[in-house]
Amino acid sequence: MNEAPLNVCEDSNQQVNEGVVSFQTELPVALQSAMAAFIERYPNWDQYRLIQAALAGFLVQNGAVSRSITRLYVGKMFSCDSLV
Repeated sequence: MNEAPLNVCEDSNQQVNEGVVSFQTELPVALQSAMAAFIERYPNWDQYRLIQAALAGFLVQNGAVSRSITRLYVGKMFSCDSLV
């Protein structure tokens, strides 16, 4: 399986805080290509926001009972600039 690396680490423009955990993973090329196409279509999104929204959404839809996860999901998905 061909995979492209996704580096979800601190960005030089992001302020690092104690509530953030960084990780690095590999993605199938098809998933990385779809993510890149989405970000190109919606430039107000970036890989960090997209991954956070996707993970939070998955957890919420699969029974995570956490107000902070729900707030993160709603905040990332439905903010004023989410699909501008």
